[in-house]
Amino acid sequence: MMRHWLALGLAAAAIALSSGAAAQAWPTKPVRVVVGFTAGGTTDILARNVGQQLGEKLKQPFVVDNKPGAGGNLGTEIAVRASADGYTLLVASVGPIAVNPTLFPKLGYNPLTELVPIVQLADVPNVLVVHPSVPASTLEEFVAYAVANPGKLNYCSTGIGTSSHLSGFLLAKRAGFAATHVPYKGADALKDLLAGRIQFMFATIPSVRQLIAAGSLRALAVSSAKRSRSLPDVPTVAERGFPGFEAGSWFGFFAPKGTPDEVVATLNKAVNEILAVPETEAGMIKEGADPVGGTPQQFGQFVQREFEKWRTVVRESGAVVE
Repeated sequence: MMRHWLALGLAAAAIALSSGAAAQAWPTKPVRVVVGFTAGGTTDILARNVGQQLGEKLKQPFVVDNKPGAGGNLGTEIAVRASADGYTLLVASVGPIAVNPTLFPKLGYNPLTELVPIVQLADVPNVLVVHPSVPASTLEEFVAYAVANPGKLNYCSTGIGTSSHLSGFLLAKRAGFAATHVPYKGADALKDLLAGRIQFMFATIPSVRQLIAAGSLRALAVSSAKRSRSLPDVPTVAERGFPGFEAGSWFGFFAPKGTPDEVVATLNKAVNEILAVPETEAGMIKEGADPVGGTPQQFGQFVQREFEKWRTVVRESGAVVE
């Protein structure tokens, strides 16, 4: 009997040690990082940049897998349905996580409850840019011109329900002017803005930073709560007469619900360390992204607030994708 209980005790100890070692050893094979957008976009660039550094830090490749489609929903659902073993992650933005649950009433899954927030990577504010033909060099002048010319202005976006669309809708609503929304797919929006067929747009800073510097577009305000470190001389919409206005893009790491806490903690710690590296921080700021970091809890609370904010805006805009 003594031998029996001794054998059981040794077996239990071996299992415990094995489990602990497995948790500590993660990752022991390549990690898949799903991105719901095409290569070359902001989500993809951030995922590859941080993913490469995660691979160096954690000694396993972090392989970006682009799965574009349906405004990021295709890639998001792939991550939601994946095994919660720490070997499938998602880098996503405000659209698929905080906007699409309202914009797509038949989504079929809930990213707020079926994904685990790990860490916020960055804020990428939208910047209000106008064609040089618009007689305004400040936000105040632009609003005055728009109010005096109802229906004369067109604004473009990268699609219905995107951050660029909803930012434009929100400003028009807050400022009390009428403008026509023209949705595009991808870079065609900027082409028509540069040609003068469209008068204004809320664009991500990386997509227009060089155009602003060249004088091809005029930057009037950024949509973030604070001035962007990428465009420090451009005021916020809030400080130019619209307090509380905050409408931009953000990006972060998520994992399928049920992913071990140890994996989440390891990833969170590693990403925060990467974001704190001066070269990483400077590189992101140069490209128009403000590094964030923080705890999983902070990110989760932020995501919930963003969902509630955009749910209201989407409903007010009437935007729906069946």
